[in-house]
Amino acid sequence: MKLNHMNLTVTDVNATRKFFEKYFNVQTKGNHSDSFAIMVDEDGFLLALMKGSNDNYPKSFHIGFEQESQEHVNEINQRLKDDGYNVKPPRRTHRWTFYVKAPGGFTVEVFS
Repeated sequence: MKLNHMNLTVTDVNATRKFFEKYFNVQTKGNHSDSFAIMVDEDGFLLALMKGSNDNYPKSFHIGFEQESQEHVNEINQRLKDDGYNVKPPRRTHRWTFYVKAPGGFTVEVFS
């Protein structure tokens, strides 16, 4: 079995879309204004973003982007810091990891 797609309800489709493009190399394949976007990663996973005014994700809800190395995790962390995101340094827990609050109202984990 292979997970094929996911739909996220977000408060700002364009900001979320740009965030994924800039930091995680997820490409936009189609969008409709700020109400809907279809994105695809290099493995063909489809991520749909839909605008919603109320994003009540549970506190522990997050999506994860696995990186090829600890160095790549560190690079993304530094780029996010340089761009003004409030991120803590990566640390060793279950993996080399850190979390960031993404535009749109949910959390992203970056790990290797």
